Amino acid sequence: MAKFCPLFSSSGGNSIYIGAGNDGILIDAGMTAKQLEQGLWNIGVDADSLRCIFITHEHSDHVKGLKVFTKKHKVKLFMTEGTYGALAKTDALDNAQDCAIIGPGGEDIGCMLIKPFSTSHDAAESCGYKISVSNGRELAVATDLGIMTDTVEKELSGCDLVMLESNHDVNMLQCGSYPYMLKRRILGVKGHLSNDACAETLTRLIKSGVTRFVLGHLSRENNVPQLAYQTSVAALAAEGAREGEDYLIRVAKPVWDERAIIL
Repeated sequence: MAKFCPLFSSSGGNSIYIGAGNDGILIDAGMTAKQLEQGLWNIGVDADSLRCIFITHEHSDHVKGLKVFTKKHKVKLFMTEGTYGALAKTDALDNAQDCAIIGPGGEDIGCMLIKPFSTSHDAAESCGYKISVSNGRELAVATDLGIMTDTVEKELSGCDLVMLESNHDVNMLQCGSYPYMLKRRILGVKGHLSNDACAETLTRLIKSGVTRFVLGHLSRENNVPQLAYQTSVAALAAEGAREGEDYLIRVAKPVWDERAIIL
């Protein structure tokens, strides 16, 4: 049995818990240590029981609580070489922390094999993660990507569950208050995936066998959960897919999302 729970998911902070057997990991630690501890407590997980934290990239909404949390709980870190190099130039890491570079082969922690895959984002070496569980289930997390590359789509295809970025509504972003350069960054190939781009990807993923979707990393300023949800459901309906029969879908909450998905 595998347990998937996006504790926090938004432009303000991100952290996902995945558990299988006696093993539990976090993907990212983008909230304060206290918030991360509370989020884990909400789903019945002791922070000291975590095996590892896997970091997708160095931006603050993914590493905000990393230093304090790892110093307190002595959990091992994994990240790409580029991400480590970027974080080493900041004060985000505890110098005494057990930190390892994750390679293409991934890391086997017992009940789970966690493998990185490259994503297109304005970071040193950003990645998503594919998790293969000992019960045969496969999960994938892909947020913070400006475009859906062939590499990412290949890793997501056929998984039992995919968490995919549905960051913004293009019209809301274009008409919003963000400065021009920030809008350009978000809309660029190294920015963030829009609702429409996410929805289009889901129509291909469902044909590959994916049946559970989680929409994540929604912008607090340029999106609303119902809009992200409706955009994806409409696109899937146009392909003849029926929610509740052919697939399940939900939007991850920005904070205190204790609703676990069991696989």
